[in-house]
Amino acid sequence: MKNRICVIFTGGTIGSYSNGGVVDLKAETASLLIEKYRERFGKQTEFDELRPINILSENVQPADLEKMAECVRGVDKSAYDGIIMTHGTDTLCFTANLFSQLFCDIEIPLVFVSALYPLDDERSRGVENFAGAVTFIQSVDYGGVFVSFENHAENCKIHLASRLISATQIRGEYESILNVPYGEIRGWRFVYNENEHNPTPSQLRRPRKPCGADRLCTDMVTIQAHSLLNFDYYRFTETKPKAVMVQLYHSGTVCTEGKEANFKNFLAYCKSLGIEVVIATIDSKARVYESALGLADMCTAAYDISFEMATVKVLLALGSGKSIEEELNKNNFFEKVYR
Repeated sequence: MKNRICVIFTGGTIGSYSNGGVVDLKAETASLLIEKYRERFGKQTEFDELRPINILSENVQPADLEKMAECVRGVDKSAYDGIIMTHGTDTLCFTANLFSQLFCDIEIPLVFVSALYPLDDERSRGVENFAGAVTFIQSVDYGGVFVSFENHAENCKIHLASRLISATQIRGEYESILNVPYGEIRGWRFVYNENEHNPTPSQLRRPRKPCGADRLCTDMVTIQAHSLLNFDYYRFTETKPKAVMVQLYHSGTVCTEGKEANFKNFLAYCKSLGIEVVIATIDSKARVYESALGLADMCTAAYDISFEMATVKVLLALGSGKSIEEELNKNNFFEKVYR
């Protein structure tokens, strides 16, 4: 153990402050996180700081993500036990899933940390999330991409970044798909979650191949299924996307009756324009409802991964000139979850 960690600050609430009820960025808050950590946990660990961007995560653009990725690529991995990247909570899920693919073969831990409140707010768990990341990095001997996040009245959880799903509404709490985190921090010790759905430490120690897709294309429209959704409003007369992604109901269904709400009619429309349609997410082992019969044969289906991961894979496939279906079927960093 080198007892040395590289910290990449990118902004977000964890790098912000409160001013008259408004949360805004403050560059010096970045070092405040490390100062607060040292006040509580000591100075045994050496931290090197990098600041490729300073932005609220809801405003992140593709160029910002590329700067963040280039920053990680430029770190001398042999000089550190791990890398911590601070990030805003609003788009944490997307970036974590994306980086789990871009750096699926990283040989040291890359851990994302966030906070729902600025560090000057007593409700903030930013220091705890940072400490959880440090504890995890110093507890393992394998690489990968992870997220350290403490929900209200819970221990700090360690998630596989490839399984992190969107934050809960209003409360902004984070979970892994199937509610199975990779582990948690107890008494400032990392405890692995021995669950059948989790990869074992020995699996994480095995070398992994690069994902092969590393460029994003945002020419995609996402649609979330809901009652009485009118697909006729989605008409691409001026600007045509390369793909449309539809988030199905939890049982892998969507309306296939009527006229305006009939998804099959929308599929036919997209096919006439040469637009690839992706449906997500589908449990490959679940029974198929009558309403969903044949859907997977009429478009491209994302099996056994979260909608968030499917979104990342489609954007990477479009940007890298890869087959969407082939990218969806890959299991680069344990994103596939089989029930």
